[in-house]
Amino acid sequence: MNTNEIFINNSYINDTLIPTFLVGDNLSILSNIPSNSIDCCITSPPYWGQRNYANGGIGLESNPNDFISNILKVTSELRRVLKDKGSFWLNIGDTYKNKSMQAIPWRIAIRMIDEQGWILRNDVIWNKLKGAMDSSSDKLRNIHEMIFHFVKNKDYFYDDMAIRQNPQTTIVRNGAIVSSSGVCGVRYKRQIEMSTALTPEEKENAIKDLQQVLHRVEIGEIPDFRMIIRNQQRATHSDSEKVSGRAKELKEKGYYFLLYSQNGALPSDVWDILPEDTQKRVSHYAVYPEDLCKIPILATCPIGGVVLDPFCGSGTTNKVAYDLQRKSIGIDISQDYIDIAQKRISQMQLNFV
Repeated sequence: MNTNEIFINNSYINDTLIPTFLVGDNLSILSNIPSNSIDCCITSPPYWGQRNYANGGIGLESNPNDFISNILKVTSELRRVLKDKGSFWLNIGDTYKNKSMQAIPWRIAIRMIDEQGWILRNDVIWNKLKGAMDSSSDKLRNIHEMIFHFVKNKDYFYDDMAIRQNPQTTIVRNGAIVSSSGVCGVRYKRQIEMSTALTPEEKENAIKDLQQVLHRVEIGEIPDFRMIIRNQQRATHSDSEKVSGRAKELKEKGYYFLLYSQNGALPSDVWDILPEDTQKRVSHYAVYPEDLCKIPILATCPIGGVVLDPFCGSGTTNKVAYDLQRKSIGIDISQDYIDIAQKRISQMQLNFV
């Protein structure tokens, strides 16, 4: 199959969800993909000096600087092919040299920001919960890796509703409405009444607004809330009125509310995901878990959009994209890995019949 024909004719974006897998050097293949054509990129490139991957490629450089430079060549192409509203999620681990961590993930991220114009929206910590055996006696075990969320522009596609966690419901306790986390307003009311920092008018307004918020909890309009009262709780984020609208509201009004969304909370930037290998490590020894791809795809790739993984390995990104009704392209230098990836998708198709 000729890659030039695929991309020139845009036939890689077809009516089916079956991923397109391409074997070869990713820089060469990426050069044939039109600019502004990909909705979401997710990848976990080979880590420097960690494994001897089939057919060589990135990760075998003699020093980390060369590795970082080679990764940056790929991220430059990814920025070109990504749509203006697209996102790029990069999972990368660190490496030790002469007993010192090389800070490779952050060195890559900073150069992407400074030299290529990427906007870094989140630095996610992937907590693996368990790690490999570690014989070191002079450092802690390493059980986390970084996942960076980059975008090209401030205005990008993000479907927060697709990833919000189900909200907890309110309950009734001793005849009183209690929020999902146990807030019933009694403590806040007492703090307002006993406050020496609020004026009588501010106290009256605070009690009135508290009752309104509790009513919204009662009718299910909001699942939970927090009340910040002058000299009782600190302003969130900052106490400076110059940088925080909340701090300004606290100074002028004496209180404010933090209202939880009835649609649930967004996931945090720490992901507890076991690195389980559902493929039983047939041939590929650096498989990352499917759960690592779900939030990025659901949040930053529209249904029917195109996901790209330029280091697809055994096709985990593509499998999850297929599961979530997204089209995808997987690129890898190893024909063996691509064969594994295609076999996984074929097996899924048989299971659906």
